[in-house]
Amino acid sequence: MKLLVTGGAGYVGSAVAAQLVEAGHEVTVLDDLSTGHADAVPPGASFAQASLTDAAGVLDPSFDGVLHFAARSLVGESVQKPSLYWSNNLGGTLALLEAMRTHGVRRIVFSSTAATYGEPESTPITEADPTRPTNPYGASKLAVDTALTAFAGLHDLGAVSLRYFNVAGAYTGADGRVYAERHAVETHLIPNVLAVALGRRDAVSVFGTDYPTPDGTCVRDYVHIADLARAHLLALDACRPGDHMIYNLGSGAGFSVQEVISVCREVTGHPIPTVIGERRPGDPAVLVASSERIQRELGWKAEHADLRAIVADAWAALTR
Repeated sequence: MKLLVTGGAGYVGSAVAAQLVEAGHEVTVLDDLSTGHADAVPPGASFAQASLTDAAGVLDPSFDGVLHFAARSLVGESVQKPSLYWSNNLGGTLALLEAMRTHGVRRIVFSSTAATYGEPESTPITEADPTRPTNPYGASKLAVDTALTAFAGLHDLGAVSLRYFNVAGAYTGADGRVYAERHAVETHLIPNVLAVALGRRDAVSVFGTDYPTPDGTCVRDYVHIADLARAHLLALDACRPGDHMIYNLGSGAGFSVQEVISVCREVTGHPIPTVIGERRPGDPAVLVASSERIQRELGWKAEHADLRAIVADAWAALTR
């Protein structure tokens, strides 16, 4: 198939683009490089440096589908600058969808987020649980899901949204290239812990040790980037005209902040000092997504669910 990958110069988008190229698809990456890196675009893919509002000039009727990753994704920034998230995440996606409608491109896989659920009533979170996002980032992604449902019904679009929490690890392509996290502002736990082992940070902050969890620290779900990318390829094949399907992605287990730090110490051989702080407002004790639906309907499962393997891949990418 001929495919457009928006945000394909970012962490997740580049790994998915690489898997698509390896599967024999013709891939064009669209990215404005505001947070992505041109050298992350996989060999064999074409590259258009452009924003989502320019998608109409990149797409044409020969494209078979779109995999959509381009978005602002920092929760704290979304609270400080909500209009940036509404204009980019929702406004940009609406421009993309209109370009798809104009050119007759009727297949899209959307990189959504489990932040659309907000603070869960129970865990693991299923697709049937209420969506009550607690920040503009999650709200903007939920609004895109609403738009996808409307476009699917009105314009015979086939859409799949994938909702997940924490992506980690590194993907090594068939050619040996490594696709790993490179964020100017890093908010993810594993790379921040590993940054201490690299000497880039003095210590890692632990926000709260009095949660109702086995060791008192928050529990989160982690999905390996290779598994996540593979889910997008399965979702692409599952797109059905007129339908918008939503799937959660998770490893099937959660790991506490303290467990992540302990495994990072084991993998790196570094003591990794910690600084204990107060709870952050709005941090739920446990966030774990159920992947039962996508396992049942698309046959996906997390093949790299071992936390040590996830951390080891991330560490190897940082020290290669």
